[in-house]
This record gives sequence, structure tokens and C-alpha cells, in this order.
Amino acid sequence: MKKYALVIDYKYCTGCHSCEVACRHEKQIEDMEQWGIKLAEFGPQMMDGKWYWNYVAVPSSLCDLCEERIEAGKKPACAHHCLGQCMEAVKLEDVGAKMAELGGDGVACFLP
Repeated sequence: MKKYALVIDYKYCTGCHSCEVACRHEKQIEDMEQWGIKLAEFGPQMMDGKWYWNYVAVPSSLCDLCEERIEAGKKPACAHHCLGQCMEAVKLEDVGAKMAELGGDGVACFLP
């Protein structure tokens, strides 16, 4: 399998926690102290005269980007169920171009 990364565009995250639920179900993670991906919430807070309230999906070391799903031609469970469609598994060689396409601001990359 070619190596992939998870590109997340946080600008469009709605804070729905669908990624967490999908990951727990896919990976059968029952221990509430562990997670494959977890949503962090920052805000609301005033900065430079504007209100910010951000949600940031944070993958853990348990995340393997649903390797078996990608091999089967599917999206990782978190990306498949993301209501904001702000997550995408991208081939490593395409990560830079994808991040540039998304504008860089509020975009992050996770390598399992």
C-alpha cells in the first residue's frame, strides 16, 4: 500500500464528533480512555476583535488511517462520516499540493 496522510481542513469542522464515533466503531475501541481520533474544542474567545470557536480533530497513535479501508478503495471511517467533509486521505506525494489548494490557514496534516 502507498503511504497516505490525513489532511484536515479545520475551517469546516462543525464539532459534530462523527469522526470519533466512526473511529470507535470501526476500530472497536471500547476503553473510553483511548481513542483513534478525538475532537478538541478551543473557544469561544475574542482575538483581534473577532470571535473564534474552533474544533480540532486530533488523531492518536491508534490511528492507522483505516489502512484496510484504503486498500479496499474506501475512505477512512473518520473521513467517510465527517459531516463537514473536512478530512481526506491523501497520498504522501500529493500532500503539499492538497494543503496549498486548501489555502494553508486552518489546515493540518497527520501522518500515522
